[in-house]
Amino acid sequence: MKLTEDFWDSRYKNNAMGWDLGTVSPPLKAYFEQLTDKNLKIVIPGGGNSYEAEYLHQLGFSNVYVVDLSKTALNNIKQRVPSFPITHLIHQNFFHLSQKFDLIIEQTFFSAIDPSLRTEYVTKAAELLADNGKLVGLLFDAPLNTDQPPFGGSKAEYLDLFSSHFNIVTMESANNSHPNRPGKELFMNLRKKITCD
Repeated sequence: MKLTEDFWDSRYKNNAMGWDLGTVSPPLKAYFEQLTDKNLKIVIPGGGNSYEAEYLHQLGFSNVYVVDLSKTALNNIKQRVPSFPITHLIHQNFFHLSQKFDLIIEQTFFSAIDPSLRTEYVTKAAELLADNGKLVGLLFDAPLNTDQPPFGGSKAEYLDLFSSHFNIVTMESANNSHPNRPGKELFMNLRKKITCD
């Protein structure tokens, strides 16, 4: 299974994104609406068409970044939201990022990467977050596919995985999921653990 740049770009070129909701995810929309600090530095890894970035931009958040391997996906945002800063659309592998962020938004990226990279994802997310930074978003709470994305998982698996680097503030079934995903999503709000060197 080669989840390469070409793989993802061809998916976006052919509009073969079955899990793309075409709108901001309701649980994330509700979360964004209660944030008060519009200067938070936010990144959405594997953001794709990133309706979440568009919504944050509309709310006045000025430091929102989208990272994706697909140039087509990033161009889709640029065309849909011409006022979104071009320099905040980063054509790069998430695992190669080096900036620091206050908030990482997870929306289907975790379920799109090869499951063998999940431990590395957790480590990288913690590395990219400033002290007291948060990882917030949605995870599929269902088995899903084994041979192609999206890959699923379970709450028990996620708790075990993320607790190495994060304090679990919330990891519960989303009660306001999109109609396409009722009972299939966990909403997570995780705070980076502070380690003493």
